[in-house]
Amino acid sequence: MGCLLRLAIVLLLAEGTMVNFRVLSRAMSSVARAFEGHGVVPDVVPKAPTTDIKVKYPSGVEVNLGNELTPTQVKDVPTVTWNAKPESYYVLAMTDPDAPSRKEPKFREWHHWLVGNIPGNNVAAGETLSQYVGSGPPPETGLHRYVFLVYEQPGKLTFDEPRLTNRSGDNRGGFSIAKFAAKYNLGDPIEGNFYQAEFDDYVPILYKQLGG
Repeated sequence: MGCLLRLAIVLLLAEGTMVNFRVLSRAMSSVARAFEGHGVVPDVVPKAPTTDIKVKYPSGVEVNLGNELTPTQVKDVPTVTWNAKPESYYVLAMTDPDAPSRKEPKFREWHHWLVGNIPGNNVAAGETLSQYVGSGPPPETGLHRYVFLVYEQPGKLTFDEPRLTNRSGDNRGGFSIAKFAAKYNLGDPIEGNFYQAEFDDYVPILYKQLGG
C-alpha cells in the first residue's frame, strides 16, 4: 500500500509540473505572438521577451499586450513589477516607435521613461536617466505603440546618458532601446508589455508641460 501511495503522489506531482509548464508555455507564446503581431518585433527589439511585466496606472488601468488606453489614463507614473532577483540590477524602459506616426516614424523611437541600476524591482530606488512622460500622440496620427521593456544588467553600471526631466521633450527622439542595450551589454529583454493610444484632450496639456 505504501508503494502505491508513493507512486500516486509522484504521478500527481508530475502532472502538476506538466500543467504549470503548459501554463508558462502559453504565457510565453502569447507575449511573443503579441510583440510580433503588432510589429514591436522588429520595430523596437529583434527578439520578444518571454514573459510580460505588470504595469498598473494610478487611474486603475493596466497594460495588457496591445490593449488601447488613453493619454488621460496613462498620464501619471505607473507601478511596474516583474520577476526580479533581489541581488540583481535592472533597466526599465518605455519607448514609442511611432513618432510622429506609425506610417512616418521619422523620430523613432521617442522614449518616455528610462531607469537603470534598479535593485530587484524597486524602480523608485533606481537611477532615473529620463523622467516619466505620458503618451502624447499628435492628432490624426492614429494609434501609437508604447512599449515597456526590462533588461537584467550584468552588474551595477555607470551610465553616461544625459539626465532628462519631464519638463522638456529634448533628446528623447531618435532613441533606440536595442542600441542602448547593446551599448551596455544588456542582452535581450527578459520581460515586456505594451499598450496603444491615440490623441485625446490631455495631449495639449502634456505639450505645454514639455515646453511645446
